[in-house]
Amino acid sequence: MAIIYTSSVTAIGPEAASFLAEKMLVTFGANAPAELRDYCYILDSATSSGPIQPGSTAIIDGTAMTVTAIGSVAQKNLDALGHVTLVFDGADVPRMDGAIHLLATGTALPALQEGSTFTIENP
Repeated sequence: MAIIYTSSVTAIGPEAASFLAEKMLVTFGANAPAELRDYCYILDSATSSGPIQPGSTAIIDGTAMTVTAIGSVAQKNLDALGHVTLVFDGADVPRMDGAIHLLATGTALPALQEGSTFTIENP
């Protein structure tokens, strides 16, 4: 597997975990708008080195999940802004242009904390 993206959580908004009830989490870079910052996991700046696509593997704190769908602007937003919505539903069609859908069968949703790692690999 080739690592194409890696970052870590530097801060967590007080309401960020509220999206986990909907099987989602939202990330943003250090320049997150003030009105969104409370709802995001803040990531270190990083840029992907290859395409994120169905079949890629997302790894959060050592838990691997398969990318099943990716919205049309998700990789662009992740690279430019650190912003993406991770949706843990295994859908094969993205419901938002900025979403990456993940298959997390048999695993609990991630309990991110400061220092948590987020990596994406391609076969």
